[in-house]
Formats: sequence, C-alpha cells, structure tokens
Amino acid sequence: MKEKGISGSTLKIIAMLFMLMDHTAAVVLGSILIKNGIFEVDNISAAYIGGLIEEGITGWVYLFYQIMRRFFGRLAFPIYCFLLVEGFEKTHNRAGYVRRMFVFALISEIPFDLAFSFRVVDFSYQNVFFTLCLGFLMMWVMETVEKHCHIQAIRFLGYGVSVLGAVFAAERMGSDYGAKGIIAIALLFLFRKNKWEQIAAGCVAFVWEVTAPLAFLLVGLYNGRRGLLLKYVFYIFYPVHLLVLYHIAIIIYF
Repeated sequence: MKEKGISGSTLKIIAMLFMLMDHTAAVVLGSILIKNGIFEVDNISAAYIGGLIEEGITGWVYLFYQIMRRFFGRLAFPIYCFLLVEGFEKTHNRAGYVRRMFVFALISEIPFDLAFSFRVVDFSYQNVFFTLCLGFLMMWVMETVEKHCHIQAIRFLGYGVSVLGAVFAAERMGSDYGAKGIIAIALLFLFRKNKWEQIAAGCVAFVWEVTAPLAFLLVGLYNGRRGLLLKYVFYIFYPVHLLVLYHIAIIIYF
C-alpha cells in the first residue's frame, strides 16, 4: 500500500523547480530589465510597475520577475534546510556527506559568479553550498554538545558557540543567505524530534521573508521516506543550470 504524503526525493524535486524559477528570474529576466534601463528591480513603486505594464512587455517581465523570485523562489531554501537536517540525521557517512557538499561548493563557485555577477571570480558573494556545508558542520558540533554536556546551562552555551561560529564564518565569506540561513538550520535541528514544533520553528526562522514560511506546508506533507535515489542530481543540477542561465543572459544582454 502506497504511503500517504510526499517523499524526500519529491520534496527535493519541488525545491529544485522553485530554485530554477528563482534563478531564471534573477539571471535571465533581470538581464532583460537591465537592458531596458531598470536597474533597481527591488525598489519600484506599484504605480511605476502599472505604468510599465501599460507601456509594453517590460512591465510584464518585471511582474513575472517578482512573482518568480518573491513568491516561488523563496520557497526553495527553507525546503533545502529541512532536507539538510533530515540528511544529517539519516546518513551513514557524515564525513562523506559534507565532503561531497564542499567539493560541489568549489565546482559551483565559478558558474555561480558568472550567473550573478558576470565575473569568473567574485569573492564578495559565495554559493549556497558553502552555507549548507557550514550548517552541516554546525549540527555535527551541536549534536556532540548534546551527547556529552548533561548540564543544561553548559549545553546551551555550547549551542550558542556553535551557532555563532557558523554565523561568523558564513558572514565572513559572504555565503548565500549568510547568518539567516545558519540560524534557520540551527532552529530546524534543535526542534527536529517533533515534526510540528520543527515546522513552527521553521516558520519563525523565515519570518523575515513573507512567502518563505509557506514552504513548510509542503514539509508538513513529508512522509519520512527517501523516495527515488537522487543522490547526485541536485549536486550536478546546481552548477549546470547556472551555466545555462548565464549563457542565455549573455545572449540577451549582448
């Protein structure tokens, strides 16, 4: 009998689609807007948008840009954070897991920089794999503290040091989502033993982005099953789709 709900692989595919929409808007539609003289895409009044729509296609491009980025795009990262916690709990090879993420963080950096800054190397902003790596290592330290510190005050101190260390590293290197991403992963990890408390914690963690908490409606449907074996699909998809979007943007812009 088929189990109700959605599997981890289904969640991952959904998150990939949301991420693709987000990055397509940012890289491709963003290039169209810049080519048409709209440089401050996040600070435009509703009246101005209405005027753009009346004038022609640029306004519609901007409208789709906002829908794809601000609504659908913001649902991807919360799901990935949840799946990272699940992966941490269920993997039999944590060293291999984090090593794989780090290798793909390095592989993805040039495609990421090309897509978002049109430079081969941009040290000011790093891809999301670095954030996920730091989050994974942070959870590893937090779990160690949890297992060996039986005095609650010392345990909380250990948690705090672990989170602050990861936050400092994320902000220092400029990784995608930075401190906000690390804190979200920490909260999802701390409340991992109760699904509904974890969902509530996730909603609080992403309250800074209006639509992001909606991702936890999908998380609530998760049935705890792995589903299809997609071990390397996301890892490969991430740099490849960024390279494709970069080349599309180059064609449009130049």
